[in-house]
Amino acid sequence: MLLPAERLRRQRAMLLRRSEKAEADASGSGHDRSRYDSGRRSSARGNSPLEAAFSITLVVLLAASWLLAGHLVTRVSPMLVAAGRTGGSFVVLTLVALLYRRSRRDMRFAASRVRSVVLLGFLGFFAYYAGTMIGTGFIGASRVGLITSLLPSITFAIGVIAFGEPSTLSKIVGTLLAVSGAIGYVLAEGEVPSGGSSPGGATMLWGGMLGFGGTFAYALYGYIYQKRLSDLSSLGVLPAITGVGTVMLMLAVILFVPLDGIAVMDLVGIAALGTVLTAPVFLLLHELILRKGPLFTAALSLAVPFSVRIGEWMLGWASAPNPLVLFLLLICAIGVGLTIRGGQRVAERPSA
Repeated sequence: MLLPAERLRRQRAMLLRRSEKAEADASGSGHDRSRYDSGRRSSARGNSPLEAAFSITLVVLLAASWLLAGHLVTRVSPMLVAAGRTGGSFVVLTLVALLYRRSRRDMRFAASRVRSVVLLGFLGFFAYYAGTMIGTGFIGASRVGLITSLLPSITFAIGVIAFGEPSTLSKIVGTLLAVSGAIGYVLAEGEVPSGGSSPGGATMLWGGMLGFGGTFAYALYGYIYQKRLSDLSSLGVLPAITGVGTVMLMLAVILFVPLDGIAVMDLVGIAALGTVLTAPVFLLLHELILRKGPLFTAALSLAVPFSVRIGEWMLGWASAPNPLVLFLLLICAIGVGLTIRGGQRVAERPSA
């Protein structure tokens, strides 16, 4: 039985969909709807060449963003990297959103939900990027990248404990396996790329806690986003959320980060991280979720830790991964894979 608030939300969403259909009919353009329908038909048939290209590009961009971020945080403040990355994403996502009628309309609706947007901007961008970027400065990109790949497992744990999500034995085992593999990898990997030395126990602890804290904040962000803004398009909502996150991060930079002595090439790298790598990741994630669903899209993240570690080795930032490191990466990937099995059904369940 639906609560009054939920009933009103669904009625409003239905009216929005009817309004969108009427606008499309009036203008003679059903491009967005037909693109979505063709994507669903393509998903039912299997992977199309375009979807395969999107998937490979997404993994490459994610790995490249971790490698570039890991390099930048050894040269400038991690908070500056987080602020510049979020600000660059905000600019690109806003420009893309302005191209479409529905996203322009949803941008206005999102701007009117100030509390939700501020909370999501804090969790999904300020807390997530501050935690992961500072953590990367402590323990390296491959370690923090592996921790963030635990997002499905952490999301599952939050859902069971805080939101009453159903659990299964395979998901519980998968979560425990993934976390164990990640902890083992963080401890077994002996060096920090570009730093050249093994971090001490306190540094390892702080870096790991910051990485887990940022990932936990992003998992919580996902649940709150689903409950408060799921009636709006992602492209219409992201400019407002990234804008708030940018303001928060820039205030922290102005208050706590010395800005003198920063090289021009580092600023160029930060701008590229946000505009060339991070913003396209958001767009590709949105497209793949529409075409293939959240389960398939989440599974792609399993390839990222391997790609980052191999990339560090190929760039000469770290030695070749030993068999124990590769085994722990594999254990973590298997655990996350067990966790996201059946995730499609849970993701499509109406929010309570």
